[in-house]
Amino acid sequence: MPDPRQRKNIRFGLSVAIVLKQDQDTGRLTDGVVRDILTKSATHPHGIKVRLMSGEVGRVKEIY
Repeated sequence: MPDPRQRKNIRFGLSVAIVLKQDQDTGRLTDGVVRDILTKSATHPHGIKVRLMSGEVGRVKEIY
């Protein structure tokens, strides 16, 4: 599985699971398709921040 902490592994249209800000304490994941990549740096220790097609914003935890 590609590392979700590396920006180079995240692309537009990719199916991913993210953790939303309000779900960080529970770790509940939300599935969706990447619309925008919001993290500018090449890596982030908690996952790259993205916006899904649904408009939800969170950090990528799994790449499908």
